[in-house]
Amino acid sequence: MTSPERRLLLVHAHPDDETINNGATMAKYVAEGVGVTLVTCTRGEEGEVLVPDLSHLASHENDELGAHREVELANAMSALGVHDHRFLGEPNKKYRDSGMMGTEPNNRPDVFWQADLDSAARDLVKVILEVKPQVLVTYDEIGGYGHPDHIQAHRVAMRAAQLAEPDWVISKIYWNTMPKSVIQMGIDKMKEIGSDFFGVESVDDLPFAKDDAFVTTLINAPEFASKKIEAMKAHPTQITLDGPFFALSNNLGVEVLGDEYYTLVKGEKAAPFDVHGRESDLFNGVKF
Repeated sequence: MTSPERRLLLVHAHPDDETINNGATMAKYVAEGVGVTLVTCTRGEEGEVLVPDLSHLASHENDELGAHREVELANAMSALGVHDHRFLGEPNKKYRDSGMMGTEPNNRPDVFWQADLDSAARDLVKVILEVKPQVLVTYDEIGGYGHPDHIQAHRVAMRAAQLAEPDWVISKIYWNTMPKSVIQMGIDKMKEIGSDFFGVESVDDLPFAKDDAFVTTLINAPEFASKKIEAMKAHPTQITLDGPFFALSNNLGVEVLGDEYYTLVKGEKAAPFDVHGRESDLFNGVKF
């Protein structure tokens, strides 16, 4: 089977992170014939279970959430059309969800946060050398919002890109970004309908929000918002239909879910640009 000319690798911490951050982007590139590969670093065993009838799956009860979230992830990827999705270190799936910083699970020797950086990175190098992606997407240095698995995923992805050279050089690396203006728009709209946005009053209350100047690239794909919503619904233990993500889509229009923002941290920013000077394609300027 011939490898697609354009190849995109995404590295995420838990099932559902990929859909929230990059669902529209992934669906868009799949539709364009791009080779899209997702690597998920843990199975999300320590996640909060939002479905009461499935509360027994939680780590403090039967500890069966990881296997359940594998199925959720497979269903979400089916909705987006992504066929190549893997767990880091397969076939062993050896990295467990670390939970939040300072919690008891975070100290377990088998959790992702405790993993040796170069050892975990070498697991990802195997995927990089197989897939040979020109573009890599992952989190920023604080993992988006400070979760230890997100931070570790960032570290592993960046280290793996280094270790893969000179056998394969990734042309462009992007970090997921959520600009302040977009978050504030969401907060304002939610207030108008008497709801809240994760319980915050202002975007300045969110330490992970980035100034708009950090956005170098916008994937505007409203036509794939419906696929993103379908994929979000495939993660019911983590995302509720009456939660802020669906409330935003209902009150700002589904197109808000089709806009996904990135910061280019390796490679050259290249035309074509939108009216705000942002790239409109992750592959802009990549030579094939």
